[in-house]
Amino acid sequence: MTEDIVRAMGFLCLGSRFRRIGERLQADTQQIMEELDVSLQSAQYPFLAAIDRAGPLTIGELAQAVGITQPGATRTVSQLLELGYVDMQASTEDQRRRLISLTSKGQELIDYSKKSVWPRIEQAVRELCGDLSGPILQQLAAIEDGLAEAPLRRRGDFGKEQQR
Repeated sequence: MTEDIVRAMGFLCLGSRFRRIGERLQADTQQIMEELDVSLQSAQYPFLAAIDRAGPLTIGELAQAVGITQPGATRTVSQLLELGYVDMQASTEDQRRRLISLTSKGQELIDYSKKSVWPRIEQAVRELCGDLSGPILQQLAAIEDGLAEAPLRRRGDFGKEQQR
Protein backbone atom coordinates (compact mmCIF):
# COMPACT_ATOMS: atom_id res chain seq x y z
CA MET A 1 0.00 0.00 0.00
CA THR A 2 1.28 3.47 -0.89
CA GLU A 3 2.02 5.85 1.97
CA ASP A 4 -0.43 8.72 2.42
CA ILE A 5 2.16 11.49 2.11
CA VAL A 6 -0.28 14.29 3.01
CA ARG A 7 -1.10 12.57 6.29
CA ALA A 8 2.52 11.59 6.96
CA MET A 9 3.85 15.14 6.49
CA GLY A 10 1.69 16.44 9.36
CA PHE A 11 1.56 20.20 9.76
CA LEU A 12 3.58 20.76 6.58
CA CYS A 13 0.64 19.55 4.47
CA LEU A 14 -2.18 20.73 6.73
CA GLY A 15 -3.70 22.96 4.02
CA SER A 16 -3.75 20.07 1.55
CA ARG A 17 -5.32 17.89 4.16
CA PHE A 18 -8.05 20.40 4.94
CA ARG A 19 -8.74 20.74 1.22
CA ARG A 20 -8.94 16.96 0.84
CA ILE A 21 -11.35 16.66 3.76
CA GLY A 22 -13.42 19.59 2.46
CA GLU A 23 -13.66 18.06 -1.00
CA ARG A 24 -14.72 14.74 0.48
CA LEU A 25 -17.35 16.36 2.69
CA GLN A 26 -18.71 18.33 -0.26
CA ALA A 27 -18.80 15.24 -2.48
CA ASP A 28 -20.63 13.27 0.21
CA THR A 29 -23.01 16.21 0.75
CA GLN A 30 -23.65 16.29 -3.00
CA GLN A 31 -24.63 12.61 -2.93
CA ILE A 32 -27.14 13.24 -0.16
CA MET A 33 -28.55 16.21 -2.05
CA GLU A 34 -28.95 14.10 -5.20
CA GLU A 35 -30.70 11.36 -3.20
CA LEU A 36 -33.14 14.04 -2.00
CA ASP A 37 -33.63 15.42 -5.55
CA VAL A 38 -31.94 18.78 -4.91
CA SER A 39 -30.67 20.20 -8.21
CA LEU A 40 -27.92 22.40 -6.82
CA GLN A 41 -24.18 22.19 -6.23
CA SER A 42 -23.30 21.81 -2.56
CA ALA A 43 -20.98 24.83 -2.77
CA GLN A 44 -23.95 26.99 -3.82
CA TYR A 45 -25.99 26.24 -0.69
CA PRO A 46 -24.18 28.72 1.59
CA PHE A 47 -25.18 31.58 -0.75
CA LEU A 48 -28.85 30.75 -0.44
CA ALA A 49 -28.47 30.27 3.32
CA ALA A 50 -26.77 33.69 3.67
CA ILE A 51 -29.58 35.42 1.80
CA ASP A 52 -32.16 33.52 3.82
CA ARG A 53 -30.56 34.62 7.10
CA ALA A 54 -29.69 38.21 6.23
CA GLY A 55 -32.15 39.14 3.51
CA PRO A 56 -31.05 40.66 0.19
CA LEU A 57 -27.27 41.12 -0.09
CA THR A 58 -24.83 42.60 -2.58
CA ILE A 59 -22.26 40.41 -4.32
CA GLY A 60 -19.58 41.82 -2.01
CA GLU A 61 -21.63 41.06 1.08
CA LEU A 62 -22.29 37.52 -0.17
CA ALA A 63 -18.59 37.00 -0.86
CA GLN A 64 -17.80 38.13 2.67
CA ALA A 65 -20.57 36.02 4.23
CA VAL A 66 -19.40 32.88 2.43
CA GLY A 67 -15.70 33.66 2.72
CA ILE A 68 -14.69 33.63 -0.93
CA THR A 69 -13.45 36.17 -3.46
CA GLN A 70 -15.82 38.59 -5.15
CA PRO A 71 -15.20 37.06 -8.63
CA GLY A 72 -16.05 33.63 -7.19
CA ALA A 73 -19.23 35.02 -5.66
CA THR A 74 -20.14 36.67 -8.97
CA ARG A 75 -19.79 33.32 -10.78
CA THR A 76 -21.93 31.50 -8.24
CA VAL A 77 -24.62 34.20 -8.23
CA SER A 78 -24.72 34.03 -12.04
CA GLN A 79 -25.32 30.29 -11.82
CA LEU A 80 -28.03 30.76 -9.20
CA LEU A 81 -29.68 33.45 -11.36
CA GLU A 82 -29.65 31.06 -14.31
CA LEU A 83 -31.21 28.31 -12.18
CA GLY A 84 -33.93 30.70 -11.00
CA TYR A 85 -33.09 30.51 -7.27
CA VAL A 86 -32.13 34.18 -6.90
CA ASP A 87 -33.01 37.52 -8.42
CA MET A 88 -30.93 40.70 -8.74
CA GLN A 89 -32.50 44.14 -8.41
CA ALA A 90 -31.22 47.67 -7.90
CA SER A 91 -31.39 48.88 -4.31
CA THR A 92 -34.17 51.37 -3.61
CA GLU A 93 -31.71 53.54 -1.61
CA ASP A 94 -28.87 53.46 -4.16
CA GLN A 95 -29.52 52.49 -7.78
CA ARG A 96 -25.83 51.57 -8.22
CA ARG A 97 -26.10 48.78 -5.64
CA ARG A 98 -27.44 45.46 -6.90
CA LEU A 99 -29.13 43.30 -4.28
CA ILE A 100 -29.42 39.54 -4.60
CA SER A 101 -32.59 38.03 -3.11
CA LEU A 102 -34.28 34.64 -3.12
CA THR A 103 -36.97 33.97 -5.69
CA SER A 104 -40.03 31.95 -4.70
CA LYS A 105 -38.25 28.90 -6.19
CA GLY A 106 -35.20 29.69 -4.04
CA GLN A 107 -37.33 30.11 -0.91
CA GLU A 108 -39.08 26.79 -1.61
CA LEU A 109 -35.68 25.11 -1.84
CA ILE A 110 -34.54 26.72 1.42
CA ASP A 111 -37.76 25.67 3.19
CA TYR A 112 -37.39 22.09 1.93
CA SER A 113 -33.69 22.07 2.82
CA LYS A 114 -34.26 23.28 6.38
CA LYS A 115 -36.77 20.49 6.89
CA SER A 116 -35.21 17.58 5.00
CA VAL A 117 -31.71 18.17 3.64
CA TRP A 118 -29.78 20.20 6.19
CA PRO A 119 -30.78 18.12 9.23
CA ARG A 120 -29.63 14.96 7.46
CA ILE A 121 -26.27 16.44 6.51
CA GLU A 122 -25.74 18.04 9.91
CA GLN A 123 -26.55 14.82 11.73
CA ALA A 124 -24.16 12.83 9.53
CA VAL A 125 -21.29 15.28 10.09
CA ARG A 126 -22.08 15.45 13.82
CA GLU A 127 -21.88 11.64 13.97
CA LEU A 128 -18.62 11.66 12.04
CA CYS A 129 -17.05 14.17 14.45
CA GLY A 130 -18.82 13.06 17.63
CA ASP A 131 -15.97 11.20 19.30
CA LEU A 132 -13.16 13.57 18.36
CA SER A 133 -10.84 14.84 21.03
CA GLY A 134 -7.14 15.52 21.28
CA PRO A 135 -4.59 17.12 18.97
CA ILE A 136 -5.73 18.38 15.56
CA LEU A 137 -3.66 15.95 13.49
CA GLN A 138 -5.21 13.00 15.32
CA GLN A 139 -8.65 14.54 14.86
CA LEU A 140 -8.06 14.97 11.13
CA ALA A 141 -6.95 11.34 10.90
CA ALA A 142 -10.12 10.29 12.73
CA ILE A 143 -12.29 12.37 10.35
CA GLU A 144 -10.57 10.93 7.28
CA ASP A 145 -10.79 7.39 8.65
CA GLY A 146 -14.45 7.96 9.51
CA LEU A 147 -15.22 9.16 5.99
CA ALA A 148 -13.40 6.15 4.54
CA GLU A 149 -15.38 3.84 6.83
CA ALA A 150 -18.78 5.38 6.07
CA PRO A 151 -19.60 8.39 3.87
CA LEU A 152 -21.98 11.04 5.18
CA ARG A 153 -24.95 9.57 3.34
CA ARG A 154 -24.70 6.41 5.46
CA ARG A 155 -24.48 8.30 8.76
CA GLY A 156 -27.13 9.50 11.17
CA ASP A 157 -30.63 8.17 11.49
CA PHE A 158 -31.51 9.40 7.99
CA GLY A 159 -28.68 7.44 6.37
CA LYS A 160 -29.47 4.29 8.35
CA GLU A 161 -33.12 4.50 7.26
CA GLN A 162 -31.98 4.62 3.62
CA GLN A 163 -29.99 1.39 4.04
CA ARG A 164 -32.98 -0.58 5.30
